Amino acid sequence: MVAFASTADIANQTARIVEFAEGVYGYVSQHDPNCGFVVGDEYVLVIDTRATPAAARAWIADIRTVTDKPIRYAFLTHYHAVRAMGASAFGDAAIVASKATGALLTERGQGDFEAEMQRMPRLFEGFEEIPGLTEPHILFDEEVTIKVGRRSIHLMHIGRGHTAGDSICWIPDCGVLFGGDLIENRTGIYCGDAYIRDWLQTLERLRAFAPKVLVPGRGAPLTTLQAVSDAVDSHKNFLVTLLRTVQLGLDKGADLPGCYRLAREKITPLYGDWPVYDHILPFGVARAYDELRGLQHPQIWTPERDQALWKAVHPGGKSS
Repeated sequence: MVAFASTADIANQTARIVEFAEGVYGYVSQHDPNCGFVVGDEYVLVIDTRATPAAARAWIADIRTVTDKPIRYAFLTHYHAVRAMGASAFGDAAIVASKATGALLTERGQGDFEAEMQRMPRLFEGFEEIPGLTEPHILFDEEVTIKVGRRSIHLMHIGRGHTAGDSICWIPDCGVLFGGDLIENRTGIYCGDAYIRDWLQTLERLRAFAPKVLVPGRGAPLTTLQAVSDAVDSHKNFLVTLLRTVQLGLDKGADLPGCYRLAREKITPLYGDWPVYDHILPFGVARAYDELRGLQHPQIWTPERDQALWKAVHPGGKSS
C-alpha cells in the first residue's frame, strides 16, 4: 500500500539557526522548508512565514535568541501554504510578495491550503487558528529594495519556475541568496504548479548571481560556488529527465497513469533516494503531461483533484 503524499512522514524535524554573514541567518531543517531572517540596526526582515501561526511562533521564539528587535517585514518567496499561512503570527509586519504571488494567493490559495494540509499533515498542526488567506501589503513587479540597517535587501522575481510568482532574496554585500523553492538541494522537486521549461532558464538566471551562500527551499545550504553550480545542474537534470520521460510516454500513446509508470521506471533509479521524492513525483508527472500537451498554466490543485490523481497512478493505494 502506498501512503498518500507525505501522510506517512510523522517524524518532526528541528529547525536550527545558521549564521551565514553578520546579521544574516538561515532557519534550516533536514528537508522541511527552509526560511531565513536578516537583522538590521532597528528591525528584522524574515524570509517566508512557515505553515501555521504555531510554527511561526516557534520560529519567532528562536529568532528572539538572536535579537529582540521588531520584525518589520515578512517576505514570501511564493504562494504555497507552507510558506505563507503562518503570516498572522508576525503581527504588524508588512507582508511583501511579487504581484504574481499576490494574484496566485487570491486565485488558488484556498485550494492549495486545503490540498497541502491533506498532503503534509505534520506541517499543519494547529491549522485551526489560521485566520484566512495571507494578503500581502507590498507587491512588486520585478524587484523591490528594502533597507535593513545599512544593508540593501533585493527582493526579485527573476522568472517563472516552481510557480508563476517565485521570488528570491539577494543580499549582495555578503553574497547570500535565499532561493525559495526555485532551487532544491537533493530533495524532491515539486513541479505540480510549475512552468517546467521556463524553470530551466530561470535557474540559469539564478546561477548568474554567483552567490557565496545559496539557501535552497529544502536541503542543506550551499556554501561554495561549486556547490551552487552542482545544485543548479542536478535540479535542471531532474526537470529535463522528467520532461523527456513524459514526452517518451506521450510519443508511445500513453495516458497519464502510463506516463507515471514510465517515470517510475526511468527516473526512480536516478532520484528515488531524494527525500519526499515519492510524494512529489505524481504531481510533477501530471504537470509535465499537461505542459507537453499544450496546457499553458497549471491546473488548480484541490483535495479532490489530489485524491483522483493518487488513485489513478496508485491503483489500490492508500489515500488520506
